[in-house]
This record gives sequence, structure tokens and C-alpha cells, in this order.
Amino acid sequence: MTDDGRQVHRDGPRLSTPAMLLAGILVTVVVVALDMATSTAVRLYPLLIFLPAIVSALGEVWQTVLASAWVVVVEIGVGLYIGAETDDILLATGFMVVFGTLSAIGCRYRVRREEEVSRLRSAAAALQRLIVRPLPLRTADVVVNGLYQPVEEDAMVGGDMYEVAASRHGTRVLIADVQGKGLPAIGTALAVLGSFREAAYREPTLTGVVAALENSVVRQNAFAAHTGEPERLVTALVLDIGREPVVEAVNCGHIAPFVIHDGDATQADLGEPAVPLGLAALSSAPRKSARFTFPAGATMLLCTDGVTEARDPRGAFYPLEARLRAYARAPSGGLAARLEADLRGFTRAAPRDDIAILALRRTEPSP
Repeated sequence: MTDDGRQVHRDGPRLSTPAMLLAGILVTVVVVALDMATSTAVRLYPLLIFLPAIVSALGEVWQTVLASAWVVVVEIGVGLYIGAETDDILLATGFMVVFGTLSAIGCRYRVRREEEVSRLRSAAAALQRLIVRPLPLRTADVVVNGLYQPVEEDAMVGGDMYEVAASRHGTRVLIADVQGKGLPAIGTALAVLGSFREAAYREPTLTGVVAALENSVVRQNAFAAHTGEPERLVTALVLDIGREPVVEAVNCGHIAPFVIHDGDATQADLGEPAVPLGLAALSSAPRKSARFTFPAGATMLLCTDGVTEARDPRGAFYPLEARLRAYARAPSGGLAARLEADLRGFTRAAPRDDIAILALRRTEPSP
């Protein structure tokens, strides 16, 4: 519970009260029994002083206080039973009280930190909903499934982004990757997404949409230069999907889409990719659109370089196209989940880069 009365759910292992009581009694019985059985000059029961510290790492403050009181009672009882000197008993009890108090203080500090992390995660969840909408998404032209996975376990937003806009010009789809990770890249991601969400409905041409995205990155970089932040580039792929089996695309340094159809998977030929967003002023060639076939019944896969640049323990890159060919004859549902599971098995480690995967299928025509 926070100071303002709101309930906070903390992550991580929790020590239930029955488990704490059972473990405390069991440890006490074992230690005291061994101490009595050995009857050596070196006593074992003072080691119970560490029991409150263990509880403080997993339990609540009141559980730590209870464990400390239990240890004090056991220490005094065992000391009296074995006939220890009164001064020794008082000294041991004093150590127990001090150590138990420090354990309770440490537990309270840990609990406060966990509450703070929980509040930060709640704020990150709200921010994530502003940056990337939860999948699946559906328009009159396509159904979009997939996954979004930031590289950091505790982070909910990263440099990868996607958006789907059902405009009067058709369904516009964006998948992009901001240079850099974490909070410093969020400003650029928000600028690009905000610009896309407006331009996708306003601009009649796909190149006009991309020009708007370029301007947003340039403005964001100009602002970053004044605040001391580094300028950032954005690789992006923008698609325009209508009812026709041909898709228009503008590739700004991103990974070209894959089309899975009739038991095969091929990467769309979009020609030489244009420069990433933010670098148009350095290129003499304007960005141009390309077209490729996306027939009914096919699945289109879009992804970021967190997939294609993943490596196994020997340094080999993930063979995405080969994997897609292997999946081409399998049911199309759950493609992103299968890729994620296969990617984890291939790398045998947690992802080192953000991952965004979109699997698009055309909607069934109305009867």
C-alpha cells in the first residue's frame, strides 16, 4: 500500500506467512538439535542471527520483526537450557536485537524501492500505450498480429515502434527503429509516431507521408541539439495497403518485408533502400516508392533488426528467411510467437536488442 492509499503489487518472490513459520521452526529445530547432539565448545545456535536477514530479503517488515523476536526467544531459551553465563546470554540477546532491527530497516528500504519500481512500471505501461498500441489491430484491409518486446526486462518501451492507420487512401502501416534505446530514444519515437498518425490521414501519397516523418525527425534533432542530446536516425518502412493485391512501400533503410504464400517465403524486392529518416538532406536522390505483390491468403511479415541481427553462441546470424520457408506450409496463426520461441532457442540467451514483429493478413471480403 502506498502513502496515498493505493494498492501496489510488487514483483519478485514472496515469502508467505505459513512458509515463513514452517521454515523458521524447521531451521531452528535443526540448528538446535545439531548443537545439542555435538556438544562441542563452539555453539551453533548463535547462527540463528541470520534468520531475520533471510526473511528481510523475501518477506514483509512485520515478518522480519516476527522472525527477530522468535530468534531472541530461542537464543534466550537455549542459553538458559545449556546453562550459559548470564552475561553471555545478555550479550547474545543484544546482538540479536540490534541485528534484527537492522534487518527490519533493510526490509523496509527494500519494500519502498519495490513500490517505487512498481509505480515506475505503471507509468511506463501508460507510456507504452501512447507509443505502441496493443496487438492485434484490424482495418478494412488487413489484420495485424505480432509482438513487441523491449530489450530490457524491466523496460516496457524501447526504440522500436509500429503503427497502423486506416485512412481514406488505404491502410498505412509503419514499422521503425530509432537509433539508441530506452528513455533517450522515446522523444524521437513519439515525434515520428505523432507525425505518422497525422500524415497517414492527410497526405494523399505515401512519399508525402514519409516527407512528413523526415521533417519530424529533423525538428526533433534540432531540439535535441539545443538540449545537449545526440541526434538520432530512424530506419523505417512505410506501406500503403488497399484492396488491390499490390502494396506500395517506401523503405528508409529498414528491413524489406517478407511475403509467405503458397508454401514459400520470399523477401519483397524494393530496390536499393533510401537513407534513414533524418538524413534526407545528405542524399541527392529523393525517396521513391516501390510496389510488390501481396495476394489474398498470403502473410506479410515485418520486423526490426532485433530479429535479423540476433546471433547464436558461435556468432552466426539468425536465418530468418530460411525459418520462414520452414514455417510457410504451417498454419499462419501464431507466426510471431513461433518466431520468438525459435529466436530464443537459437540465441540461447535473452534478446540483446528490441524486437518488433508484425504479421499481416488480408481481411476476408464481406459476402
